Amino acid sequence: MHDPLRAPDPLSPPRRRRGVLAAVAIVVLLLAAGGTWWWFNRTPDSASADASKGDAKDGKKPGGAGKGGRGNFATGPQPVAAATARKGDIRIVQTSLGTVTAFSTVTVRARVDGPLMAVHFREGQSVKAGDILAQIDPAPFEVALSQAEGTLARDMAQLQNARVDLERYRTLLKQDSIASQQVDGQEAIVKQFEGTVKVDRAVVDNAKLQLSYTKVAAPIGGRTGLRLVDAGNTVHPGDAAGLVVITQINPITTTFTIPQDSLPRLAAELRRGDKIEVEAWDREQKNKLATGVLITPDNQVDLTTGTVKLKAQFPNDQGALFPNQFVNVRMVVDVRKDVTVIPSAAVQTGPQGTVVYAVKEDGTVSMRPIKLGPAEGEFVMVESGVNPGDKVVTDGIDRLREGAKVEVVVPTVPGPGGRGGAGKGGFRKGGDGAKPGEPPKPGEAPKAGDAPKAAAEAPRPAPGGDAGKPAGVPDPAKVEAARERFRNASPEEREKMREEFKKRMESASPEERERMMEMRKRREAQGQ
Repeated sequence: MHDPLRAPDPLSPPRRRRGVLAAVAIVVLLLAAGGTWWWFNRTPDSASADASKGDAKDGKKPGGAGKGGRGNFATGPQPVAAATARKGDIRIVQTSLGTVTAFSTVTVRARVDGPLMAVHFREGQSVKAGDILAQIDPAPFEVALSQAEGTLARDMAQLQNARVDLERYRTLLKQDSIASQQVDGQEAIVKQFEGTVKVDRAVVDNAKLQLSYTKVAAPIGGRTGLRLVDAGNTVHPGDAAGLVVITQINPITTTFTIPQDSLPRLAAELRRGDKIEVEAWDREQKNKLATGVLITPDNQVDLTTGTVKLKAQFPNDQGALFPNQFVNVRMVVDVRKDVTVIPSAAVQTGPQGTVVYAVKEDGTVSMRPIKLGPAEGEFVMVESGVNPGDKVVTDGIDRLREGAKVEVVVPTVPGPGGRGGAGKGGFRKGGDGAKPGEPPKPGEAPKAGDAPKAAAEAPRPAPGGDAGKPAGVPDPAKVEAARERFRNASPEEREKMREEFKKRMESASPEERERMMEMRKRREAQGQ
């Protein structure tokens, strides 16, 4: 019952209002926190469903993906790259790090003392055996030769006179005019002069030899190094440095080591007389420098390393190998002929062991366990699990599972992006979008409104040209050239092509995949 005499409480209404406002603020904060959590933790499938609903309300066709979008792969086959297993040869290669050594190395030294008058070679010049390299002052040796020749002439004259006296004494002895003792003495004098003349001739020959040594000749053919003595210096036979060093670099040799466990198989091939091929590659193993043959292994195993040294010989006409150069050596120790080979990129290792994804005729993939053999480069031998002619997936494996539907896409060569082709390192697929008046960019989906304008600005085919050719059908010659360039691409280029392929496939729309299927059917119909 209201008491009219009680004064009202002026604080009651403001307290109730503050309580209501606090409750409303708490509710708003909770709703904001829940909305934020839902936005950042929603799944790609729910996002795609929301986008599809929005497109349906606006009258747009669902299922597309914008630039950089994930795309909807659940409604179509997974694009992959595949290769066909084939018969081929696999070389079993023993690799090692080797050192290039000159076939012969000679330090040219003076053989007589004297001032160096002239140097007749250039540093780094290729010389032949016998070429004159330097000239030592010949004057003292010419004088010695003249003196020796004079002594020889004097002694030869005395010998001739002794022989004439001996004949005269023999005539007188027959006439019994002189004693036989005098004849015997003259015969001894003649033999004495003959010995003297023989010594004189040896002295003359030695003087000529010393004179010839004043011309320093190349003992072997090869390449000269840096000049070690300049003209004007006095040289001696005992000089340790010498005049120049000549190395024979064609042919040239390389020494390398292999584990001792590989020696029995190598020795068996050497006993059969087989020539074992050896290749020399650069440090990055990208360029082959030369191909040669194994000469011989060493006669003992190094106890400290458990390896044995080998020497191989290489032709070096182009001068690609240089003494003391480090090279990567690949020695073919065996060849497996007519075996099944596949690209190494198709091999996957996981809990199931070593497997590959094989593409069946119905367009699905099956996981096959395989047994691998030796590998060479980008290919590996398969001992079991894959037969020649089977298609194995080499790219796009990360999203595959047993029985998944796939579409084999042909890779393109690196080049500018455009319709019907990929950009650098891409794969052939549907047309790419671009800004009006600009070429399309790799990996960019078409924008709305660009297609009609591009069609209007596209040049019309000339009469008698490719007007009757269906749109999107590539030139067979260009397709074959693209395949060939992809097969010859380096591992780095192929890796870039695979990465670009993944990005472009993620942004592909169902319409683009339909065009890819049509292009594939056309290629199969044309036998490409």
